[in-house]
Amino acid sequence: MKLGMVGLGRMGGNMAERLRRGGHEVETYARTAPERTVDSLVELATKLKQPRVVWLMIPAGDPTEHAVKNILPLLEDGDTIVDGGNSNFRDSQRRAAVAKEKGVFFLDAGVSGGIWGLAEGYCVMVGGEEEAFGAVEPALATLAPEGGYAHVGPSGAGHFVKMVHNGIEYGLMQAYAEGFELMRAIDLFDIDLAQISALWQNGSVVRGWLLELLQRAFEADPGLEQIRGVVADSGEGRWTVHEAIDAAVPLPAISAALFARFASRQDESFAAKVNAALRNQFGGHAVESAATAEEAKAAE
Repeated sequence: MKLGMVGLGRMGGNMAERLRRGGHEVETYARTAPERTVDSLVELATKLKQPRVVWLMIPAGDPTEHAVKNILPLLEDGDTIVDGGNSNFRDSQRRAAVAKEKGVFFLDAGVSGGIWGLAEGYCVMVGGEEEAFGAVEPALATLAPEGGYAHVGPSGAGHFVKMVHNGIEYGLMQAYAEGFELMRAIDLFDIDLAQISALWQNGSVVRGWLLELLQRAFEADPGLEQIRGVVADSGEGRWTVHEAIDAAVPLPAISAALFARFASRQDESFAAKVNAALRNQFGGHAVESAATAEEAKAAE
């Protein structure tokens, strides 16, 4: 099939390449990418024959909102927009309703696979109308490994499932992080962390792809000395926790993992200062002065 890909970043560029290797014809547009095949969204629309399929792989929020608003006037009845970014599922429901007024289908496709997707394939979770899903299924079959794509429900369902997927990812990553930190902190046994991460991939109940990636990281940098312990969050974990609060569903592990990411971005915790001050006030416990800490840091 022929389709247009908007966005040629780490995901979009590799997805376009995987589609081409699978025999599909892909026109590409990204404002700053020299490898694009067209120079504007207007040209992209003219290059595609009806029913057109335009796949967005751009950041969630304003960039996606802007792209949808600019693409919709260029499309006609029966055309399809696929949002493959990490949009909030409620935004996807709203955009689908707006597109439907114009006779355009809108699919929300949660995509997982990262930089490994080109070689290994992508897991794709699609929400929207069955008719539109059927139209893009040849592309999905190429992008995904066997069993790696599905129509998971109506508009919004794809991005909802991807949101929960990423919340689970937060929890898994944090559990690995805490366990390996404990093994490193207790020096009784001089544990080889790369060895353990490799060992646990064979028969262990905690084996998995994240553990395989962790082994690669330890082999490249055994003490992770080249990496700062600062962990960003792109929004999906927050949305997962927000939805859980609204639905009164307890998510203690995912919530704690999200807050751990917030803590990783603090140079120094003000809450920890409050704790130290209180211990000093009620119990006379010693406190470390900020000046002493700065001197120690400068001496390192």
